[in-house]
Amino acid sequence: MPLIKVQTSVAAPAKTEVEAMLKELSANLAQQLGKPESYVMTAFEGNVPMTFAGTTDPVCYIEIKSVGTMGAAKTATMSQAFCAKVEQALGVPQNRTYIEFADAKGAMWGWNGTTFG
Repeated sequence: MPLIKVQTSVAAPAKTEVEAMLKELSANLAQQLGKPESYVMTAFEGNVPMTFAGTTDPVCYIEIKSVGTMGAAKTATMSQAFCAKVEQALGVPQNRTYIEFADAKGAMWGWNGTTFG
C-alpha cells in the first residue's frame, strides 16, 4: 500500500546501487509510516527528461503514496530523510528535489484482487 517512486534526470547508477537505494527507501518508508514493509513498493526511473527552475541541471521528483493520513509532522520528517538519501545516492541537490505526498482512501487502492477499503 505505501509506494515511493523516484524519477530523476540523472543517469541510473549500477543496478546493484539502484537496488540498494530502493531497499533502503523501502525500509525507511515502512518505518516512517509504521506499516509492514511487506506492503511497500518502490520504483525508480533514471534518465527522465526534466527541468527545474528553467534548467536541465540534475533534478528529482519523488512520489510517496499511502493509505491513511501522513500528516504534516510525518511528511516534514520524510522530506528531510528522502531528500538527503537521494542527494547521497544520486547526487541530486536537495533544493532540486520535489516530493509529492498523497494519502489515498482504502477503497481507491487495489491489491490482490480487492481493495484496502
